Amino acid sequence: MSAVVLIVDDDPVQRRLLEGQLRRLGHDVRTAEDGSGALDALSTPGAAYDLVFLDLAMPGMSGLEVLARMRELEIATPVIVQTANGSIDAVIGAMRAGATDFVVKPVGPERLQVSIRNALKVDALAGEIRRIGRSASGTLTFRDLPTRSPEMAEALRLARRAAGSNIPVLIEGESGVGKELLARAIAGSGERRGKPFVAVNCGALPANLVESILFGHEKGAFTGATDRRLGKFAEAHGGTLFLDEIGELPPEAQVKLLRAVQEGEIDPVGSKRPTRVDIRLISATNRDLGVLVARGGFREDLYYRLNVFPLRLPPLRTRRADIGDLARRFLARFAAEEDRPVSGISGAALALLERHEWPGNVRELENAVFRAVVLSDGPDLLAADFPQVCAALGETPTERPSAPATEEAGVTASFFAAELEGPALRLTDPSGRLRTLEALETDVIRHAIRHLDGQMTDVARKLGIGRSTLYRRLKDLGLDQECGEQDTKPGEAAA
Repeated sequence: MSAVVLIVDDDPVQRRLLEGQLRRLGHDVRTAEDGSGALDALSTPGAAYDLVFLDLAMPGMSGLEVLARMRELEIATPVIVQTANGSIDAVIGAMRAGATDFVVKPVGPERLQVSIRNALKVDALAGEIRRIGRSASGTLTFRDLPTRSPEMAEALRLARRAAGSNIPVLIEGESGVGKELLARAIAGSGERRGKPFVAVNCGALPANLVESILFGHEKGAFTGATDRRLGKFAEAHGGTLFLDEIGELPPEAQVKLLRAVQEGEIDPVGSKRPTRVDIRLISATNRDLGVLVARGGFREDLYYRLNVFPLRLPPLRTRRADIGDLARRFLARFAAEEDRPVSGISGAALALLERHEWPGNVRELENAVFRAVVLSDGPDLLAADFPQVCAALGETPTERPSAPATEEAGVTASFFAAELEGPALRLTDPSGRLRTLEALETDVIRHAIRHLDGQMTDVARKLGIGRSTLYRRLKDLGLDQECGEQDTKPGEAAA
């Protein structure tokens, strides 16, 4: 799966070499010349780096100092450190400082791919655990909501401004976009961090118990009131009250809610005197409250009290750049919960997810990944593991057949098996002349390396040749530098 990677190295040659390898593996790469530049990049609001490759030996701020500063700034991006010195002390020091993995320069593409895959898998699971824990403790922050979408980044920027005050916030957006998660991030980033966060789904409140649930009641206030009960407003005293689906609130309760918002007082059912409450109010709706007001379904004065700082969350179909990251996070969590040996998503499956419109937004994606994890029989989720998405798109996924193995050296018919997806191989040049076998072989090998993410063992197996033959042909065809294997001898590659 594609990732956004930050390379931190003071050596421009090493930066270019690693950048080339990472781009050939399909990753988006940014670079920094020193530790200060890396911290600036990682601290930029809206930055969404998946991985950092960090050189340990740099002038000024060393790699270990960068790791220490990242920990102080609570930057949880996984780090793979690299150095020319592969001593045990260096490894232990880097791991203790928070590194996820350690590679020695120069690193080959296969080792590189394994390190990236493992780091992203561990980070996705750790991130989900961290988000769940912080959400429960009321300490969730905007750092826990990374995004690649400009629309979502703008919504988060506005939410950060709102978090610094006690201003009432109204979050608008379709069902399933993550309105409660944003509300928790606002609460966890302000002065009421760690204080009570009470969420109420107004659409699920029984009509005859709305006032009792929101404002509480005294013992004997009505038939069945055998005990005194605190309402949600009282439970949230000192913290944040989140009223989800506020547009579903009955008109009678809207009157009392208006007084509570205006005066900071509630009237429990059956109480002789009002009770003062100190809360931060965040509301959310998937309906257009302005239209409801015009139709008389919502009080206009209450609407203006709630709609002081409106925030609109974009639907998932307009932030497709986030689908891959969200799917990876859900995959890591569900694979751990269900004890399933699934660790990745195939390119075809990811492309399928990115084509879907997701009317149920993030919640629908989460459920789709959950089902796919349960259905999956291999290490990666395939397009066939998302039958409901395929049906919605009118597509029928096909399993890729295995290419027959052969010991023949050179190019064989297995090059053209269905395993090698992509554009048709051009047999003629622009002038209409037949292309040489060497040119065709170059295209096939280059395509196989890209298609199989640089996994040279798989490339050799799928092409039906030995690894030593593959490395020899890479050198003969001038592809050795392109795939980062210029320093590998055929005999060593086959070992």
